[in-house]
Amino acid sequence: MTDIKRRQMLQMLGAVPAVAAFTWTREEAVAAAEQAGEARRQAAASNQPYTPRFFTAHEMATITALADLILPKDDRSVSASETGTTEFIDYLISEQTDRQTAIRGGLAWLDAECLGRFNKAFVDCSDAERRAVADDIAWPKRARPEMSQGVRFFNTMRDLVATGFWSSREGVADLGYMGNRMTVWNGAPENVLQKLGVSYD
Repeated sequence: MTDIKRRQMLQMLGAVPAVAAFTWTREEAVAAAEQAGEARRQAAASNQPYTPRFFTAHEMATITALADLILPKDDRSVSASETGTTEFIDYLISEQTDRQTAIRGGLAWLDAECLGRFNKAFVDCSDAERRAVADDIAWPKRARPEMSQGVRFFNTMRDLVATGFWSSREGVADLGYMGNRMTVWNGAPENVLQKLGVSYD
């Protein structure tokens, strides 16, 4: 799948409340994205690295690499990690304790798979090696049965990345979303009023 097709597909995911699967409303996800983005901006302003709420430094690096594989930078928009999506995922999972074991287990599975294939962790793999693993777990109907844990993890991460990206300021701009803006409405056009036989007088 090309990066453009991947982005278009994920854009559809981001346009609906994918967070419903994570027991968050769309509004809560947007608020979480804003809080995570603000934490990231504050860290950048103070020249201090973002301090994760839940994940280890290695897990954060793994999530960043995976997020940018799912939604890479293109000629239209920045990559997922550049929007604060990684921080968003950390914030979200830190609040949802019932999902922490599954996410952490998925990250461990990803490293174990890469160690078995390439003798190195996911973050140390080349782009081609990362894609080879992702291709084996990104398509549930094509995945081998023994990859089922990886498939579940990747589906969860894909939803989280899409939600984080399209809940961010950059993601909203990428969608071209025109809502939540002050507008002026001067009423129905005169020809419509005449056709209906009504007026504002």
